[in-house]
Amino acid sequence: MNQSPAPGALTLRLMDTHAGGDVSRIVLGGIDPLPGDTVREQMHYLRDDADGLRKLLLFEPHGIPEMSVDLIVPATDPEAAAGYIIMEVMGYPIYSGSNTICTATAVLEAGIVPKREGVQHFTLEAPAGRVKIEARVENGVVEAITCEGLPSYIDTYRATIHVPTLGEVTYSVAYSGGFYALVDATALGFSLVREEERALADCAHRIVEAIQAERGFSHYTLGDVGPLPFLHFMGPVEQVADDFYRSRSTTYVHPGVICRSTTGTGTSARLALMNHEGRIRPGDRLETVSLRETGFIGTFTGTRQEGAHTVVENTITGKAFVLAHSDIVVNCDDPLVECAGLHHILSARHG
Repeated sequence: MNQSPAPGALTLRLMDTHAGGDVSRIVLGGIDPLPGDTVREQMHYLRDDADGLRKLLLFEPHGIPEMSVDLIVPATDPEAAAGYIIMEVMGYPIYSGSNTICTATAVLEAGIVPKREGVQHFTLEAPAGRVKIEARVENGVVEAITCEGLPSYIDTYRATIHVPTLGEVTYSVAYSGGFYALVDATALGFSLVREEERALADCAHRIVEAIQAERGFSHYTLGDVGPLPFLHFMGPVEQVADDFYRSRSTTYVHPGVICRSTTGTGTSARLALMNHEGRIRPGDRLETVSLRETGFIGTFTGTRQEGAHTVVENTITGKAFVLAHSDIVVNCDDPLVECAGLHHILSARHG
């Protein structure tokens, strides 16, 4: 027997997707228009005045911290078909490769961008700005999304830090949408297999805490973007063809949380490091392979100079899968649901 939502309950229209194993929950309806002249400003409003949406969908009873949420909003850029705001357990990243792959797939599946056979191009607006998308559709199925990775660069190359219980650890730092510590998995005793997931999370947490306690990082245009949040374990690089490389990889994003995919921004960070070391040329590709044997392909498309930094331009290619279409009932009378920071942006109010 169908049960109607209780008086006062509200609903959100969702599409759950995943790319490389990382679940992105796409919010397609149920949220009022947000204030702000750009998607970046709307993100700031959510972060500062309506963080309840992120908490609702990433924590019990509706979600888990390993997921991400992408809120579809109208684009403010006239060239973009839609905007999207990324929400993760650690906050509001301005860009994410896996979330962009999932969002691009969702706007096609939801008809926001009409889906056409073959290769088609459109633009989305992230908090980081305009993102060009190439979608490949075969027999009505979105088989691949290629999106622009953020311009990436090496901030620090092969520094060392003492980490309690680990000793001296060598790391590099890249910016690719967030600051990443890049470490050699083999040197730390890891083969990057699924059975190591908990140990990888514990190890990464120790290293990130040590780096955060010792120093901060500043982007050449964004300035202070907060403490370094991410760590990427790098496996050995195998050359598969003249212009194609493969490496096992995994990314830590939050205490206890290892991404199921290799992450698009982590792959962009790897491309920046390989370029810094003179190991790739424009046109070369790197496939990063996760603990769950899923992969993204990063393509090194060129470089430009930004002051003292050589910035790597790149694209990320992956496939997203639709998991579910659903309406989530938000009942503020439920003792497990915290509506503070949420009720004022919910539309379709009842009662």
